[in-house]
Amino acid sequence: MSTARTVGRIVLGATLVFAGISHLTFARKAFTAQVPPWVPASDDTVVLASGVVEIGLGSALIAARRRGELAGIAAAVFFAAIFPGNISQWRRKISAFGLDTDRKRLLRLPFQPLLVLWALWSTGIAGAYRAGLRAGLSPLSRDRCHRPPSAGRGVGGPCRCAMPPLGRC
Repeated sequence: MSTARTVGRIVLGATLVFAGISHLTFARKAFTAQVPPWVPASDDTVVLASGVVEIGLGSALIAARRRGELAGIAAAVFFAAIFPGNISQWRRKISAFGLDTDRKRLLRLPFQPLLVLWALWSTGIAGAYRAGLRAGLSPLSRDRCHRPPSAGRGVGGPCRCAMPPLGRC
């Protein structure tokens, strides 16, 4: 993995750990502004749970040795899952974190998809996905690793993975 991706993964992980700690401590009340009213749990419970998840995801991204594909996928899913909270804050006109105008809250929304892309890029998922598409493999294919026909399962020639499942053949 490139140095840029490694640094990106570690910075994203550290950011998540910091955000998680802030959910549990000094910014706890401010984060309740992002909990949509339709979530079937108390705002405080959601904020605490998401803080714990962020600490866990951030730690996993930091601790990943070679490739943190699973942590990258989990972080991307998490960022997508909390996006409705950002939309809710904008739609309900709730001020928090210096987002005290509709314009500021609206301008913040595009940054959530960028976090998804950052998680996928910094852990190598985006590159593996593109390589698989270039090789003509479906991202939903169960058979992503192709061995030469003469080489039995786990025996013989090298495994040629265009889109390895979680980085392994």
